[in-house]
Amino acid sequence: MNLMHWRLLVAIAECGTITRAAEQVGMTQSGASQALAQMEDMLGVQVFIRERRQALPTAIGLQVLEQARVMLGALAQVRRQVDAARGMPHGSLRLAGFPMVLAQVLPPLLRRFRQLHPGIEVVQLEVSDDEVEALLEAQLVDLGVVLNPAAGRRSWLLGLDSWVAVLPLEHPWRAASIDLASLLAQPFVLATGGCSVNARSLAADAGLPLADVRVEVREWNSAFSLVREGLGVTLVPESTLPEQRQGLRVLPLSRPVERQFALVAAPGRESNGMVQAFVQILEGG
Repeated sequence: MNLMHWRLLVAIAECGTITRAAEQVGMTQSGASQALAQMEDMLGVQVFIRERRQALPTAIGLQVLEQARVMLGALAQVRRQVDAARGMPHGSLRLAGFPMVLAQVLPPLLRRFRQLHPGIEVVQLEVSDDEVEALLEAQLVDLGVVLNPAAGRRSWLLGLDSWVAVLPLEHPWRAASIDLASLLAQPFVLATGGCSVNARSLAADAGLPLADVRVEVREWNSAFSLVREGLGVTLVPESTLPEQRQGLRVLPLSRPVERQFALVAAPGRESNGMVQAFVQILEGG
């Protein structure tokens, strides 16, 4: 048994399900189930009762969990003392971002960061891209996820996301891709995702009209439903596409358009020890 196994036990107790606990400690659901079975086999007792997709600790499981927490707490204290001796930072790191990045991109980085720097608490704020900029400018957060940072602005790239066209399944367009001008000329469902970077801003940047907007919605899923009903076409980031795409045709743009999302530090925070510690994770440190 290793530390990951003990962390998994505590995570299952706190999350109530093996699936959510696996996500928290960075394991697959099947890997976590196997690890739990191996631990129970080695201990010779059943730690959790699985019922109705829940995992509830047994009486002996509660005692095992109590000792696991003591052990992990002692390890965390050792790490804090070692970090203090090495001059490593402690405290809270405030990070603002929009929902997709917080849910899909940052979790692996955050898990790695917590493993390396247990003395730093990361406080995440879920806001729109405009609100990220406002929070950074007011220095109310240390780091923010910024869409398409300006050239020359100090930033650390998190990822890229291509914009794709979404048409009703029976739409007469039959080519394998579509150019932006032709797409924007269609009856249009404008989806913003709560971001200022959307089809309207892309049209403005390209000097193209977006004249036939039938409806404007905030949620991507609402736009997909309206497209299925034949109300119009839409333009969305590829990462927002639903798993179930019945009734939809997804086409790439003939000339690809991408959005970047990157971390930016608040003014004067670039050299902050906690900010630098997080950036080192991004840079593979």
